Amino acid sequence: MKLSCVIRKTHYSFSSLTQVLAKASEEKSGDNMAGIAAESSLERMAAKVVLSETLLKDIYENPTIPYEEDEVTRVIYDGINRAIYNEIKDWTVGELRNIILSRNTGSHELLRLTRGLTSEMISAVAKLMSSIDLVMASQKIRPTAHCNTLIGEKGRLAFRCQPNHPNDEPEGILFSIKEGLSYGSGDAVIGINPNIDTVDSVSRLLHMSHDFIQKWSIPTQNCVLAHITTQIEALEKGAPIALMFQSLAGTQKANEAFGVSKEILDRGLELMYRYGTAAGPNVMYFETGQGSEVSLDAHLGVDMQTLEARTYGYARQWKPYMVNNVSGFIGPETLYDGRQVIRADLEDLFMGKMHGLPMGIAPTYTNHMYADQNDQEIAGMLTALAGANFYMGVPAGDDVMLNYQDTSFHDDASLREMLGLRPLREFEKWLEKIGVMEDGRLTERAGDLSVFD
Repeated sequence: MKLSCVIRKTHYSFSSLTQVLAKASEEKSGDNMAGIAAESSLERMAAKVVLSETLLKDIYENPTIPYEEDEVTRVIYDGINRAIYNEIKDWTVGELRNIILSRNTGSHELLRLTRGLTSEMISAVAKLMSSIDLVMASQKIRPTAHCNTLIGEKGRLAFRCQPNHPNDEPEGILFSIKEGLSYGSGDAVIGINPNIDTVDSVSRLLHMSHDFIQKWSIPTQNCVLAHITTQIEALEKGAPIALMFQSLAGTQKANEAFGVSKEILDRGLELMYRYGTAAGPNVMYFETGQGSEVSLDAHLGVDMQTLEARTYGYARQWKPYMVNNVSGFIGPETLYDGRQVIRADLEDLFMGKMHGLPMGIAPTYTNHMYADQNDQEIAGMLTALAGANFYMGVPAGDDVMLNYQDTSFHDDASLREMLGLRPLREFEKWLEKIGVMEDGRLTERAGDLSVFD
């Protein structure tokens, strides 16, 4: 395995494949803070050259974190299809990029191919792609999943209605649910971030959202994004859960900080199959985002993009219905400005879909980072063009409980309209039934909460 090259008469040498992956990454403030980023544009280019000539089997044989030391690595490697891997192991990363972008390679071929790829391989090929490459590649890949609704169909774009409230007041949450639904947001899930993570409080929100869905015969699913252990206890006590949620990271150390492990996730999935209310078979919902491992000092010398790819490799073990990327949620210490957030969103959408996951994007930003509404809207439009499966729907785009900026109900409607996309099939019929949509477009009754009188 060659770990050096010459550019402009300067010899660049790298100590390991993990270092090559880090140095080949586009600039991110979190990698700079961790001291693993390229020191110049030329060093970054040299790392990309070395990476492009690296064989996939070299990446396979040199995981960024050893199999014996890390649960995430074990889950990824134990899930690899060895027959497919053996077909492609002698390809270089550059050859993999060309095959992904070839007009002769479609969704079916890519979804088969990814079963033989480790997460580090997928991260590596993303590092060789421009923004246009990432959009074109992402457009090709169409993973689908089914909970109570089918997500990922061509021509469809879904939204999570996110009706958060500062003190979990049911009346305020219910008002936001109605507003979101009246604008066509909520076909992916009605998902509430609780401020109070107790079994009683979470159960109350689960019953409230489930009862409302049942009363109005809404083809969707409910979820309260408490810690998975809280949801498990609520489920065991009879709370109605259609989707079980958990945040994930790309190292065992970071997941331990989140209070999660394979054993806990296995238990959650087992209970969802036994007691969950959804048709399934996809009944898990995960959130991820570049930078969580750095913020927890759990990156172990691996770059943020590669760790995010590893998170997807971990997540696919539980065949989720939704995986939502929130890379801009942490702040400037991991992604400094709008440019870095946009690049991370495009990378993450591609890498998630290349893992066969139904990927959503939350083009988020916090008020203390160097990003604004323009950056968010650009990220939203680009990832929608690239085929994101879903986005968030937040009242006015300003989450009053989590204190960050995300896509609003109006943004959701605009993304569908500008790209000629429609809600999930079952949900669109329901919207037509209550009179807020006709032939794929919102009617004058959109935003009128009296439809629920």
